[in-house]
Amino acid sequence: MKAKLILEDGSVWEGEGFGSPTNRAGEVVFSTAMTGYPESLTDPSYKGQILVFTYPLVGNYGVPEKCFFQSESIQVSGVIVTHHCLSPHHYQSKKTLHFWLKENQVPGIAGIDTRALTQKIRRRGTMLGKIVITPQPISFYNPDKDNLLPQVSPPQEKFFLKNKSYPTVCLIDCGCKRAIKEMLLAEKINLWQVPWDFNPFKKKRKIDALVVSNGPGNPIQAQKTIQTVKIALKKRIPFLGICLGNQILALAAGAKTYKLKFGHRSVNQPVQDLRTGRCYITSQNHGFAVDPASLPPRWKVWFVNLNDKTVEGIISSNGLFRGVQFHPEGHPGPQDTASVFKDFINQLYGKS
Repeated sequence: MKAKLILEDGSVWEGEGFGSPTNRAGEVVFSTAMTGYPESLTDPSYKGQILVFTYPLVGNYGVPEKCFFQSESIQVSGVIVTHHCLSPHHYQSKKTLHFWLKENQVPGIAGIDTRALTQKIRRRGTMLGKIVITPQPISFYNPDKDNLLPQVSPPQEKFFLKNKSYPTVCLIDCGCKRAIKEMLLAEKINLWQVPWDFNPFKKKRKIDALVVSNGPGNPIQAQKTIQTVKIALKKRIPFLGICLGNQILALAAGAKTYKLKFGHRSVNQPVQDLRTGRCYITSQNHGFAVDPASLPPRWKVWFVNLNDKTVEGIISSNGLFRGVQFHPEGHPGPQDTASVFKDFINQLYGKS
């Protein structure tokens, strides 16, 4: 199938279509990760986006079982690669990338110089684009103008009771990656998972801590979640925000967020803990960041990105409320900062 990627600046990139023969529009973003495409494609934070892989060969180890996915299905609107492998070799492979995209009705384009495309995005900034395979017309689509959370958040609450003596952590799921939930369940806590617009403080169940997950889109769209976090701050409930959750925490505290020129989407982003001076390699997937100048009194920048000095985490002066812009659970990527979860849980037990 002949296919085209048409960008909002009028440029056209031609290649061969694979996956589903469907036209799709979205925000064109790039990832510099060399591996981890099953986890990336199923990350709900990519909802509404067309993902460009800079690594030239994608699909070479096939697609594994669902237990390795970060959600139930592919979340991206489209995939752009230089080469896609039709004959993968890996003992866990169950299908090809082509077949997986096709059964999820997601289009892909191969034969594109993805590194040249990425250089263009870095110069121009993130752009809207559309994958065109069929004659059916399709308009550009800007996911930042919509609230995408209802599309990725669970419709109902769930409670995971492990021990009545354990503290209860409420997880507001804004499109939570599976690995985040698994990291929390590995700790000595009971987990209460609720939708993005759910107000847990209207229930009689006692909450010992609140976590807001990652998710897609512009954080300003998550007004109901922001209002819930404001209540948690007033009640002095220990809080941890991850990725979108970090931005929501900042907005609830009175700070501002802004859109990055081309975002951070990779598994090799260096960050520094400003409290200790220690550096870490992190996995990231975000297009917005917190404006450090807008942080109110008694709030501090916790982590900074060593590439562009943007904020990668914030923390209250008493340490009760904290957020990280990167993914401490990795998947894909390093797990250098997995201690973020451990330190947060230790706080509930009075160990930090």
